[in-house]
Amino acid sequence: MVMSKFFEALPEGYGYVVIAGTGSVFVNMWMAINVGRARKKFEVPYPDMYSSSSKEFNCIQRAHQNTLESYPQFLMLLFVGGLQYPKISAAAGAVYLAGRIAYALGYYTGDPEKRKRGVFGAFAMLILLGNTISFGAHQLRWVPLK
Repeated sequence: MVMSKFFEALPEGYGYVVIAGTGSVFVNMWMAINVGRARKKFEVPYPDMYSSSSKEFNCIQRAHQNTLESYPQFLMLLFVGGLQYPKISAAAGAVYLAGRIAYALGYYTGDPEKRKRGVFGAFAMLILLGNTISFGAHQLRWVPLK
């Protein structure tokens, strides 16, 4: 009974937002596995974060580390912005994740310039930011509700 009221309070389509958020777990796990494999390949022991001899390892590590650095912002913007714009937020979340994958694959080449292949993910993050700001403005009644 209580759960049904909770689900009724969420906007229609919010499940897409949850699925996009769940997708991010798989992207992060994929990156973490790649770092683990690279540790073995390039013989970088724990707890060392970087290698003094392998630029390729450092690129693989940085791709994951950079993704983790922006992960809290992504999730907050996805889940909060999705309360007002669930389908747009979920689509932007999927594009962001595709951008992170393209970013990582480019970075994994060992040429840091190739990480820019994933720059389109930044545009998705801007959409999520706009959705969240709009939600906040509507919640505070700075912008009239329609």
